[in-house]
Amino acid sequence: MEKIYFAGGCFWCMVKPFDSYEGITSVKSGYMGGHVVNPTYEQVKSGHSGHLEVVEIVYDEALFPLKKLLEIFFSIIDPTDDEGQFQDRGSQYRTAVFCTTEAQKKQTNQYIKSIESQYDQPIVTNIYDETPFYLAEDYHQDFYKKNPERYQQEQIDRSNYKSKL
Repeated sequence: MEKIYFAGGCFWCMVKPFDSYEGITSVKSGYMGGHVVNPTYEQVKSGHSGHLEVVEIVYDEALFPLKKLLEIFFSIIDPTDDEGQFQDRGSQYRTAVFCTTEAQKKQTNQYIKSIESQYDQPIVTNIYDETPFYLAEDYHQDFYKKNPERYQQEQIDRSNYKSKL
């Protein structure tokens, strides 16, 4: 099994797209990349801890290759927006890929190069080496299952924001 971490704005919107495929064994919400040890949601949400909201994806490369993960990830984000994602604004909502292996890092860089021409602006999604992952509070896990109405509203807000661009 391998792990990779995707930051794509609010982690509430990042779990469901990855959660139902054979070969992906878990998708967990959490925080990465900051300077505060074991941050709380409030610290991350404030933008002062330096963390990004991420999802940790555990997958079997033989059943679900990294390229498929990257295709899903880049289809649900705006990789040209360095100010956040859609209605979620701030440094904690920027896009990034935290790689756990050099092979992931190389493949992610190659994938980004292969899609650059599809965008009118430069891709600003950062690629980092893995840093400590802090699991988000329990009420954030599987948010779309626990709070379907709120999740649906988040999706509507995200869609409305996209249509204004």
